[in-house]
Amino acid sequence: MTAESHDRRPSDSAARELYDEIRRWPIFDPHSHIDPHSPAARNLDEVLGYHYYTELAHSSGMPAADVDPKLAPRERAENLARRLSNLDNTVQYSWLIEIAKTFHDFPHDRIGPDNIAGLYDKALREGDREGKAWDDTVWKKSNLEAVFLTNDFDDPLEGWDTNKYIPCLRTDDLVLKLHEPRTVERLKKATGVDVGDGEGLREAVVKLFERFVAKGARACAISLPPDFSPRKAAPKRSVTPVRRAIKGLELRPDEHDEIRTTVFWTLAECCADFKLPFDLMIGPIRNVYPAGVAGGRDLFDRRVSLYDYRELFNHFSGVTFPVSTLSPDAGAELVAYSWIFPNVLPMGHWWYSNIPAFIAADLKARVQAVPKAKLLGYYSDAYKLEFILPKVNMYKRILAETLAEEGVKGQGWSTERALEVAKLALVDNPRRVFVRRDG
Repeated sequence: MTAESHDRRPSDSAARELYDEIRRWPIFDPHSHIDPHSPAARNLDEVLGYHYYTELAHSSGMPAADVDPKLAPRERAENLARRLSNLDNTVQYSWLIEIAKTFHDFPHDRIGPDNIAGLYDKALREGDREGKAWDDTVWKKSNLEAVFLTNDFDDPLEGWDTNKYIPCLRTDDLVLKLHEPRTVERLKKATGVDVGDGEGLREAVVKLFERFVAKGARACAISLPPDFSPRKAAPKRSVTPVRRAIKGLELRPDEHDEIRTTVFWTLAECCADFKLPFDLMIGPIRNVYPAGVAGGRDLFDRRVSLYDYRELFNHFSGVTFPVSTLSPDAGAELVAYSWIFPNVLPMGHWWYSNIPAFIAADLKARVQAVPKAKLLGYYSDAYKLEFILPKVNMYKRILAETLAEEGVKGQGWSTERALEVAKLALVDNPRRVFVRRDG
């Protein structure tokens, strides 16, 4: 069976017509956590271990010890299968079923203790050769065009096809952890620069950009906490805090803030110089629930505001900022900033906002208020290739339903006009914004 035969189509005839065309298009995924050395899952535990399933199962009664990394992969999968009935109402469960049916010919509508063994055996891909063949199978069956990665600043960026798996410079550690000795050592090793002060820090950051761009990187990205407020760096004021951080000395709170601001502003300057978009993912607070499973401990703070980023957006008018906000009720503000600022683009539907109810509301507002040339529809945020197809299919259904309701029925658009908007959001705009800088 084809991937499409497992995919639920919209019930409305106009939306169904749009969806049947949209789902044929290749997938351009501008943000993921895929490991390019092992992009597809080698066993079912690598699918079930996605934090959505472990955190939902834990929140509904499963002890965190049942998915302890020290357990054997099959045992973890069996433990989780016993809990899946508690979450079979969720959209995340629907992704899991679509994966099982599309890639493993799973004949059932539910996964549980009675059929987990057979599914586990079907999903097993042992050996390097078999794994790489499976990578190609999932890539082709999903109709992928490009998948963007999340690369640490000291990633050697070697051993994969960078035309398929696109490098992206992830900079969280540089901004938020420069005071940790390990970060400074990694930076020195990655750049060959003896980082001793602010000047050395800037030289090292420039070398990072040079290396990433030479390796085909098309974006810089960062995830920022809600209390972060970027402002123009003051080189003289930051000299001492940066030097103290690099030496591993204890810092005052105001010095921490000065360092974060200085490094972040330097990154933005490099994005301007190297003509890279700067992806901003705004809002997560780490470790709110320390007793949670891995990946299920972070939440968001509704007090975050893009107003704190006004100086950044104004100063770097030549830098494109694809923006994702974590809080579902931050969507209206993102629409307004995308409405006014030419360089602010609403990008995807991230994490806790990535469920149909929130996507539909945000997407309706974006289609009604944001110029179509600025829409960046969706990214998977996936850790394994298998998740890209069901997550993108979910978005494509909502996009078809929104354009059918708002465009075709609401404004009398032709099918072709609605498809033009869809193609811009899903394919053409991402290709343009994240273009190769080597031409």
